[in-house]
Amino acid sequence: MRNIQLLIQYDGTRYKGWQSQDNTEQTIQGRLTKVLERMLGETIELQGSGRTDAGVHAAGQVANFRTMTPLSCDELLRDINQFLPEDMAVTEVRDADLRFHSRLHALRKTYVYRIWNSSVSNVFERKYLYQVKEPLDVTAMKQAAALLCGTHDFRAFCANKRMKKSTVRTLEHIEIERYGQELRLSFTGNGFLYHMVRIMVGTLLEVGLGKRRWEEMPQLLETGERACSGVLAPAQGLCLLRVEYKDGEAFRSGRAYHGGRL
Repeated sequence: MRNIQLLIQYDGTRYKGWQSQDNTEQTIQGRLTKVLERMLGETIELQGSGRTDAGVHAAGQVANFRTMTPLSCDELLRDINQFLPEDMAVTEVRDADLRFHSRLHALRKTYVYRIWNSSVSNVFERKYLYQVKEPLDVTAMKQAAALLCGTHDFRAFCANKRMKKSTVRTLEHIEIERYGQELRLSFTGNGFLYHMVRIMVGTLLEVGLGKRRWEEMPQLLETGERACSGVLAPAQGLCLLRVEYKDGEAFRSGRAYHGGRL
């Protein structure tokens, strides 16, 4: 028995998210599982490092599955990509310890959200950017972001009203960088709640647009009320960039995500 790790990238535009669903075949997990089962002639249980929502992209999704195949990692990489659609690719394959689990053993994840801050549309990268036409106060956004970092109860940034598990997470840092007309927000933490990054982006954008004050962030966290936080930013601007593990246990980073290209 072997435990195989995969590093995966995908354009999530036409998919209903990562997780397999009974009512549709248009999921990343579902399509990849189908390819593996067809190739290997086995029932495959594919475990992902986390669920990405419908329309969200990934440059560094990690998954693993157990198999009896004698195929080498190079052969698996070649054969898998022969059967995948053009908006999905496996970029690395390696053998892992049998105990390794891509989600349970993840130490931290990094998501990137890209904003096109211009009144003129970016025609060729529109599937990977959220356009905000009004000027943004980036300094205020950075001040607000600094107050969100640390270990907090992020219930106010969770879209799951029935969440019974702990909503405490550690957000290590938020970086906000401008590249010409593009604003890129990077979020690194030990875990993220349902829609957490997109709600944080929506909240930071409201700060940047002058609709709320950056000093409000601690009080917002204390409320624990989703209704008090910002709007849900659209899915197309979000990409899972990187999942990190202990040295030698798994892939430590995804590939660079610049200009909408991997």
